[in-house]
Amino acid sequence: MSSLTYDLTLAGLSVGSAAALTGIGLIVTYRATGVLNFAHGAIAMVCAYVLRQCVVEWGWPLWLAATATLVVLAPAIGVTLERFVFRPLAVRGSDPAQTLVASIGVFVLLVGGAALLWGQGARDDAPELVSADPWGQLAVVLVLAAGVGAVIRWTRFGRELRAVVDDRQLAVLGGIDADRVAAAGWAFGSFTAGLTGVLLAPYVRLDPYGLPLLVMEVVAVAVAARMRSLPVAVAVALGIGVAQSQLTRLHPSGWGGPLLQAADANLFVVALLVTSLAMPRVGTRDALPRTATTRVPTPPGAWIVAVVLFLLPLGFAGSDLHTSVQVPALGVVLLSLVVVTGRGGQISLGQAAYAGLGALFTALLSAGRFPGLPRLPELAALVVAVVLVAPLGLLTGWPAISRRGLALALATFAVGVGVSRFVFAQPYATSGLSLDRPAGFDGDRAYYVLELVLLAAALLATHALRRGRTGRALAAMRDDESGASATGVQVPSLKLLAFVSGAALAALGGGMLGMGARAFDPGTYDPVRGLLWFAAVVVLGADSTLGALAAAALLVGLDAGTRGGVAAALIGVLAVLVGRFPAGPYEALRTAANRLRGRRTSKLTPAGARVRAQVHPAAQPATRRRALAGVTPRPRVAAADGAPPPPGPPAPDHESRTGGAGRNTNPAGGRVHRRAPAPAPTLKARSLHARYGRFTALDGVDIDIPPGRITAVVGPNGAGKSTLFHCLAGTLHPTHGQVHLGDRDITRLPPHTRTRLGIARTFQQLSVFPSLTVAENVRVGAEQGRPTDPEAVERALRLFGLDGPARSLPAADLPTGTLRRVELARALAGNPRVLLLDEPAAGLDSTEVAAMTRVLKALAADGTALLVVEHDLDLVADLADVVHVMTAGHIVASGPPDHVLDEVVP
Repeated sequence: MSSLTYDLTLAGLSVGSAAALTGIGLIVTYRATGVLNFAHGAIAMVCAYVLRQCVVEWGWPLWLAATATLVVLAPAIGVTLERFVFRPLAVRGSDPAQTLVASIGVFVLLVGGAALLWGQGARDDAPELVSADPWGQLAVVLVLAAGVGAVIRWTRFGRELRAVVDDRQLAVLGGIDADRVAAAGWAFGSFTAGLTGVLLAPYVRLDPYGLPLLVMEVVAVAVAARMRSLPVAVAVALGIGVAQSQLTRLHPSGWGGPLLQAADANLFVVALLVTSLAMPRVGTRDALPRTATTRVPTPPGAWIVAVVLFLLPLGFAGSDLHTSVQVPALGVVLLSLVVVTGRGGQISLGQAAYAGLGALFTALLSAGRFPGLPRLPELAALVVAVVLVAPLGLLTGWPAISRRGLALALATFAVGVGVSRFVFAQPYATSGLSLDRPAGFDGDRAYYVLELVLLAAALLATHALRRGRTGRALAAMRDDESGASATGVQVPSLKLLAFVSGAALAALGGGMLGMGARAFDPGTYDPVRGLLWFAAVVVLGADSTLGALAAAALLVGLDAGTRGGVAAALIGVLAVLVGRFPAGPYEALRTAANRLRGRRTSKLTPAGARVRAQVHPAAQPATRRRALAGVTPRPRVAAADGAPPPPGPPAPDHESRTGGAGRNTNPAGGRVHRRAPAPAPTLKARSLHARYGRFTALDGVDIDIPPGRITAVVGPNGAGKSTLFHCLAGTLHPTHGQVHLGDRDITRLPPHTRTRLGIARTFQQLSVFPSLTVAENVRVGAEQGRPTDPEAVERALRLFGLDGPARSLPAADLPTGTLRRVELARALAGNPRVLLLDEPAAGLDSTEVAAMTRVLKALAADGTALLVVEHDLDLVADLADVVHVMTAGHIVASGPPDHVLDEVVP
């Protein structure tokens, strides 16, 4: 027994050493560049193939081939990626989610390129670089970990590396060559990837899909080390490797035996699931970048062309028709990503799992093997499978509530890998399965007609989720999750809706794929396919249903008409360029055409200019300028310190917007009347305490915000103003103390619930939804507020001078001053009883500030309770009824502004 234990330990150390190498490479790359390199496994696969090519095909000596592969090729791949893919993103300040899309693009590109060069079949003749004795591999791992750790901790390069990761621009200003540091990190990370690939290749399948996925499964090692600690990564890798090897001696019996054996053989996958779900703080800064999900305008007539192209296969025959059968089914799967990623803005790398479950459940139901259910006809089995899979969308939807960016990507990827390993790859679930087509649709042409009907139904469902109140709420969540929650959007519920709907669509498409192929093929729903589908949808327009259909046709058509891997390589190239062309290839082509057209624009001669002046009088441009008075910027009044304030449009004049100088006026000359407002309750905070680690931000704060009055909070930076504001708005829960709205305790209520109770807020940093128009922004606030008022949108637009041409413009194209008015209009459209304003004058010139002051005074006269956190003491003196001065987490003075600001504030 002791001999068996020793042998199993040695085998586990060998596997753990390879996993530790992967962890070291991922951590070094992440610490040098801030990028979680999803292409790590693909780089390992390419290096393993190149070593085999040199030794087996070309007859090179092993030492020479290993030197060329590990010392030259692998670092060169890393440096090339840093220089041409990730450095442009870093220089432009791209967020981690955008670099994640680029790294997935590199993964897909390398996998597709390998499939093109070496074919998709598995190879079992990879040369053995190091003997099977694990001690040599373990020594290499320990030396690398110790050396890298010493360099990072005690050398100048290590200090520069940490500085670049913390703040690249600041590091550059400090004299650090950030490009050199990042290139070194990528070179070393790629070296460890190559070393991992050549060590693993002799003992696993060497194919373009299997080896990259095997390497990426052990990303749990780096996540467990929180992408920082090399010793932890090595210890976790060795521990899991030894444990997985020792568990092979167990042979459980009973119904749970196969599942336990699957867990024993895939312990790294179990660790990936646990770490990705238990550690949500790894890379949580950003969701999918808005530029990667913005809806691209559909070219004129594109849908007509699409309908014609999808009807053409009805005239095909033979293999062409059989291949075309895959396109509508894959199109439905990709529509699920349009819902989750394009509209909801959530990174989802596990949609292949739901597609596979749809196909598997359809096969089980039609065969009468699904537990507890009778045998069903194929079409009924497909419908029931969709119903059964849809709730399973909670597997990724529930983690998405508390995760964003890289953390969400890891969670969804882990779910996809887990389903693939524990369901699709297990004989107990898939052995002996066949899948027929519905009765009456057995032939390819008849089945293609059925697919078109189901595709049309999926398009209608997707269209319904992209229109109306739900569509606007999803777009708001995608553009600005915090702003959407503050507007009253129930973000957790919307995320669950997006993932459940996406799971249902993926299951429908997966079942259609299975019936089209007349079999359940686990390889069709491999997690690598999920990465390919995600990349295809993102680069062709994540919020475009037409883009999803084009991606399906591209993926099926290219691989069927050429060698396998062409589609993956093309999608990889486009994904790598997503940072340069974030709205997709169509938008890039349109931009290039517009620029080319601009260069060729002819100019009028002096005689032609005189003729144009006679035909078009000069009064017309002036009229047009007046029509756009609420949109276009104008010269600014200089700020108090002589610096010009940010650009923005002119504010509405006094008479046209407020009807008088009093605080109780509106455009019609009276109060800012709203629809039967209930008496506003007092928002009260009692004994509020809040801490950030050991720092006390609030220390027993009491404050009242009564109706009909404007309450201001002032104080130096770090006084606790923002923390108090967040506690009142619900974005931060105090450590101790209570917040009451009237008699109701709202201390633990989330922001969207407070909004529906009548508490609205604005943000210091502008929070608008760029992909929505001005009117749609305001409508989101009206739809989520209380109570719903059909006239609220138009009234808010008129109040802030946004009812002209500006109402139909996307918010992304507007200047700062107009956006501030959009934010205020959105808050007021929800009919709030309490309005919390965080630095409302930021970005406004003196004219705009004066107009905003009149509106806020009118709101207070109308009974609204207002709280203003503001640094501009002149504005506070003119606006507030009561001023509270905060210092070091305490309110040190309160009273009328003329008393407090003159005697207390220096």
